[in-house]
Amino acid sequence: MVSASKFHSVFMAGGGFMGSAIAFLIASKTDAKVYVYDISQEQLAKSSASVDKFGKSSQDKGFITADDFADLKKRISFTTDLQDAKHCSLVIEAIAENLEAKKKLFGKLDAICPAECIFASNTSSLPITSLAAATKRSGQFIGMHFFSPAHVMKLVELINGFDTSQETLAKVRAFGEQLGKTIIQAKDYPGFITTRLGLVLINEAAFALMEGLSTAEDIDCGMTLGYNHPMGPLALADFIGLDICLHILETLHEGFGDPKYRPCPIIKQLVSAGHLGKKTGRGFYQY
Repeated sequence: MVSASKFHSVFMAGGGFMGSAIAFLIASKTDAKVYVYDISQEQLAKSSASVDKFGKSSQDKGFITADDFADLKKRISFTTDLQDAKHCSLVIEAIAENLEAKKKLFGKLDAICPAECIFASNTSSLPITSLAAATKRSGQFIGMHFFSPAHVMKLVELINGFDTSQETLAKVRAFGEQLGKTIIQAKDYPGFITTRLGLVLINEAAFALMEGLSTAEDIDCGMTLGYNHPMGPLALADFIGLDICLHILETLHEGFGDPKYRPCPIIKQLVSAGHLGKKTGRGFYQY
C-alpha cells in the first residue's frame, strides 16, 4: 500500500469491464474509497464479480495477498445512487462512447459533487472541451484515457480541455503515476494520440483486405512479425468491437473533415450485419 491518495474517495461512473478494472486498480494502489456506479443492480453484480476475478488473478500471480484483496474489497462500494458522488473528490466516467449520454451524466454529477471535485472522462475519442461544457467546472475537467485491461496496461493518456487548469493536470498526473502508470499528454483533437493512430492502422488494414491485397491472417501476421505488434490490426479491431471502431472513425472523419479518416466500407458492412467481432462471435475472424 502506498501513502494516502490525494483523492480520498473516487466515484467510478460506469460498472462495465473498464470501470470495474479501474476501480480495482485504484483500490489496489491507493487507500481511497471507491464508489462504482451503474444504473442496474444486475450490472453492479457483474462488476463485483469482475473485481473478484481480478483479485483472484492478482493473488495467483503473487501481486497481492489474500489479506490485501480483502482490504481493498472493503473500500469498493457498488451503488445505483448518483448521490454517493457527493462524498468524492474525483469522478472518473467510463460509460458508453456517446457524447450526449456522457454530457447528461456529467451535468447531473456537477450538481451533486463538491466544488473541489475533479471530473475525468475515460473517453477514447470524444472532445473533452465539449464534455466539460456540460458542467460549471471546465477548469477541473480532464480526459483520463485508460487502456484495457486497465489494471494491467501501463499507459494512461491525459487530455486537456480548452479550460483545464494546470493544477487539475498536475493532480491527475500525480494520481496516474501513483497508480503505477506511464503518462502521456495530448491536446484535445479528435482521437488524441493513441486512438487516432491506432484506428488509422485498423482502417487501412480493412481497406487492404477489401481490395484483396492479402488475407486477414497474412495482413495481421505482417504487422505482428514485421513490426513486433502484439496483435494484428484486424484482430485488434475484433477485440475492440467493430461498432466501436466505426464510431471512432466517424468521429475522426467528422472532426478533421479529412477523407483519409473515412471508414472502410467493409467495416460498415460487418457492423450492419451485426458482426461486431469477438463479442458476437464473428468480425474479420470467426470465434
